[in-house]
Amino acid sequence: MYTIKKNAIVFHDAEKMFKLIDDVESYPEFLPWCGGAELITQNDAITKAKITINYHGLRQSFTTKNKKFFPSKMVIELVDGPFRKLEGEWRFIEVSKGCCRIELDLNYEFKNIILEKLIAPAFNMIANTFIDSFVKRAEED
Repeated sequence: MYTIKKNAIVFHDAEKMFKLIDDVESYPEFLPWCGGAELITQNDAITKAKITINYHGLRQSFTTKNKKFFPSKMVIELVDGPFRKLEGEWRFIEVSKGCCRIELDLNYEFKNIILEKLIAPAFNMIANTFIDSFVKRAEED
């Protein structure tokens, strides 16, 4: 199993960062590895979406359901994809007015050794750059 723990302090409030990460349909605009994003369900309680990875010839899709606790937390649950397990949590902690700490904890395991050998290097890189990509996007707004 793989574990990713990342955090950053940004000069944006928790609400803005929460909304940016919840805006799944915009992912292909700024995540270079994202080959598509299909919103399945979105309301105040959950966002369920299918994300397609298109990275150096690797093309895989996975679906997650994020339980939302606006503006402080999203809990990530696997619905479908090449994983045996994919779970995690985004946390948005207000540090001061207009400044928050973003935390991402992600645990995942692939369905089998073949998928792990094929997908793990790309997904590990992607998971390790999530926060940086969202911070950069927030700076562009």
